[in-house]
Amino acid sequence: MKKIILLVLVAFLLFYFNLPVIGYGFLGFPIILLALCVLAIILFTKLEVGKDKKVRLMEKPKKIFFMLLGLILVYIMVFPLFTSLPMFRSESYKNLIGNVVDGKKISNHIAPISIDEIRVVDEDLAHLLGEKILGSQPALGSQVELGDFCIQKVGHDLYWVAPLLHSGFFKWWNNSEGTPGYVMVSATNERDVKLVENVNGKAIKIKFQPEAFFQSELARHIYLNGYTTVGLEDYTFEIDDAGNPFWVVTLFEKKIGFGGNDAVGVLVVDAQTGTITPYTIANAPQWIDRIQPISFIEEQLNDWGEYVHGYWNFSNANKLQITEGLTLVYGHNNRSYWYTGLTSVGKDESAVGFILVDTRTKEATFYKQSGATEFAAQSSAEGKVQEKGYKTSLPIPYNINNIPTYVMTLKDDGGLVKMYAMVAISDYTIVGVGNTMRETLMSYKNVYNMAGNKINPNSESNKKQLKSIVTRIHNDVKNGNSFYYFTVKDYPNIFVGSSQLSNQLPVTIVGDSVKVSFDLDLEEVIDVSSFENLNLKTKSK
Repeated sequence: MKKIILLVLVAFLLFYFNLPVIGYGFLGFPIILLALCVLAIILFTKLEVGKDKKVRLMEKPKKIFFMLLGLILVYIMVFPLFTSLPMFRSESYKNLIGNVVDGKKISNHIAPISIDEIRVVDEDLAHLLGEKILGSQPALGSQVELGDFCIQKVGHDLYWVAPLLHSGFFKWWNNSEGTPGYVMVSATNERDVKLVENVNGKAIKIKFQPEAFFQSELARHIYLNGYTTVGLEDYTFEIDDAGNPFWVVTLFEKKIGFGGNDAVGVLVVDAQTGTITPYTIANAPQWIDRIQPISFIEEQLNDWGEYVHGYWNFSNANKLQITEGLTLVYGHNNRSYWYTGLTSVGKDESAVGFILVDTRTKEATFYKQSGATEFAAQSSAEGKVQEKGYKTSLPIPYNINNIPTYVMTLKDDGGLVKMYAMVAISDYTIVGVGNTMRETLMSYKNVYNMAGNKINPNSESNKKQLKSIVTRIHNDVKNGNSFYYFTVKDYPNIFVGSSQLSNQLPVTIVGDSVKVSFDLDLEEVIDVSSFENLNLKTKSK
């Protein structure tokens, strides 16, 4: 009887702490059964050492244990060979990502954006800023620690958000009702950092979290409330548009035997009350930014590129692979996408295109456009300021006047942003750097225009030409460069151009007739791409 009680106790502990999925294709449950069978065989085997110091078997364990042991070993070792190996299921792995459509216009996914909305704070900097604001409150900082930052749209603004988590067992024991809030860092303004401790006047208590214990531990709370037969992945902390904290957890199944992880739904767990609400992918709340885990999409994209001609493709014909991993980007209508470049197997510096995968629906769009990998773009930007030794952040793709462009920050050894860089995805030699985002944009456009727009000849023209009369003009010197800001009679925006663009700008005065060309964008201050003073042209004749 004692042996049976011990066996039951060990089984309970193994299930309680490991939380195995009880379903076909998941190995956690059969491995625990295997361990229990081995333990049962040991417990029910009775050995005795005789006077001759020989070990004799006094009692054999029941045959049922050996039969179960054999069946489990077959299930674990034999079944996956025939149901899951890419050698036999390459077509299934290739198609798991779904239908990958060819993209026509990048603006369908990544709309033109104002420079004020460009992401300039990456995850490392967000963590640095979050630690700083947490350190400004010593009493709080000694009790909690920052969790992982997750980028998300809150309303129409882009933020990095991280929960405050328990920093150990005794901290949890003394404060088991929950940690007091979360940290928000604007992704577009590094000065916008805030510690949120209440919503609508009510104090926040994040009780259910990964760093809690026993029934308050997030994964165990979900598992013991009816989710034992489906996989759980990607425990992401998100807030709704009102600021209420939740955990968003992806439900997944094995689609190809013991492999092929694929999202099938999502759970929304109230971080304060523990209320669990399941949703299908189609009806998930709009404030949820990501349902498709990055690890699943990365694996499925690599399989799609790897098995383009089946498993037996030793020549690597037409094989593709992702470049630098996946980046979460935001595009048209506030939709979010996993972005990565694609390169031919064996190629390092050049990409054959890039792909965008909807983080909710998994719809994938492939833009076939040769150009630079993320790594090559980073190297090119760092090379522009190599004497400073700055390091780039992860490149983020944007649509800059219908030019697919990587935008990144240049940081010093302390992780602080010192400069900005823009690199054309089609040609990493087209680089603009500056101390502000506007300087960077102006530098980038100048380099791009000097290249004669040859890198993107098929893109739609977004330029406008204008003849008018100057009503105001003023110069400003930044970092040794002269910039001239002016307004004209027939256009509401302010224009700006450098003396490097035209030597007629420094001698232009109010009342002169001018001819300018510029890109139509979302900026209040517009950079001109060409400038001509018609009065000076007339006088020269």
